[in-house]
Amino acid sequence: MNRQKIYASLLILGACILIFRALRLLTYENGWIILASWVVALTLMEMAIDALCVIFSFRWLFTNSELSKTRSLRWGAAAALSHALRVLVYVLGRTEAFLNFDVKPPFRPSHTVDLFWVYFAATGSVLGVVGVIVIWMLIKKRTQNP
Repeated sequence: MNRQKIYASLLILGACILIFRALRLLTYENGWIILASWVVALTLMEMAIDALCVIFSFRWLFTNSELSKTRSLRWGAAAALSHALRVLVYVLGRTEAFLNFDVKPPFRPSHTVDLFWVYFAATGSVLGVVGVIVIWMLIKKRTQNP
């Protein structure tokens, strides 16, 4: 298996994990009911970006074209950054200053979350953003020094 297929497969896997997590948040964890409408819209926007990443990554997987590679990497970066934005909202909503601002008012007094998941989500998002930056720097360096 060549690198192109590995990279495309990893992008597909990562985007599918983000889609699964967002669907779980909205359905199993009652996000449709508990979360503020703008947070649900942000989650749906992230899912759409993740889906586009999957589509273009599959195209890159099967056609080794430079255009599909570029689109796949751009949508992958957009997916990582949109997820980081949503996690930032989640983490801020668990801090004392902004406690539960992302939750509908009737649920704010009783809404609690295990802090392990707050730290886990924040760490994962920071790693994702760092990964986007590192990959961007590597691509930029490669294009400057062919």
